[in-house]
Amino acid sequence: MAETRRIIIDTDPGQDDAIAILLALGSPELEIAGLTTVAGNVPLHLTTANALKLCELAGRTDIPVVQGSIRPLVRPLVTAEAVHGKTGLDGSGLPDPTTKPIPGHAVDWLVDTIMAAPEGTYTLCPLGPLTNIAAALVREPKIAPRIREIVFMGGGFFEGGNTTPAAEFNIYVDPHAAHVVLTSGIKLTMVPLDVTHKALTSRPWLDKVAALGTPAAKSVHGMLSFYERFDMDRYGIAGAPLHDPCVIAYLLQPELFGGRDCHVAVELAGEHTLGMTVVDWWDVAAKWGQPDGKQKNCRVLRDIDADGFFELIYQALQRL
Repeated sequence: MAETRRIIIDTDPGQDDAIAILLALGSPELEIAGLTTVAGNVPLHLTTANALKLCELAGRTDIPVVQGSIRPLVRPLVTAEAVHGKTGLDGSGLPDPTTKPIPGHAVDWLVDTIMAAPEGTYTLCPLGPLTNIAAALVREPKIAPRIREIVFMGGGFFEGGNTTPAAEFNIYVDPHAAHVVLTSGIKLTMVPLDVTHKALTSRPWLDKVAALGTPAAKSVHGMLSFYERFDMDRYGIAGAPLHDPCVIAYLLQPELFGGRDCHVAVELAGEHTLGMTVVDWWDVAAKWGQPDGKQKNCRVLRDIDADGFFELIYQALQRL
């Protein structure tokens, strides 16, 4: 049997975050140490409530939920109710949570949890803005070499952006946090729009999920039926991209994805490109003899076996 991978999910649910969390909860190969919440798709009090709702839905109230950063490091908070609805989980039909987050702040919890475990124990899975992760790295730089890997959803290059023409939402909300993470020296894998826009929901798959008839399946069907209307209208496509579940799917079955190691930087000052992830896909900095500091710092995913991806989610939902 393959090793159980120990993960921490940092999240701002969000319907696609919800599917990622349920995928992880339905996958015995993963051991979730906790969910840390961050402001992003909706404000912090809602992302925290939504994380609690999802743990309750899956019967996993043993997993700690820890409330984190209420705003980005530098910039004002930008949210995405137009996509996710006023609760962040519109369409899910989930009641208010009966549980509460554990005391304390997610940044402190991250530092304490990582420092208390053997080096290389935890893989971090940020699904929203990288505020909590960056703040933890600034608060205690000693955690960096102790983290096994960070696999994060964010950025885009060939697909451009989904919040501005250049910037993807998670990076645009807190580009300074993304800069801290990308320059941390930690093993990084970036799951950008270039891959997630190839993972589109379909009506037959949603009907197949609904036919499971479980509370989790009914909630997934409802929330994704709501969620997909925004991207279908915006892009004129047949379904919605499931961004965040790609992070968890990559950990479970990396063979479903293709990519390469690149140097990635975040634009922090551009008038039109703030939050853009600049990916040196063709390694031009090295080939053209540009200054040092352009070493490959991130694995960037670009390709996905979408059928295998959706089957993985379906199998996890069967277990919940």
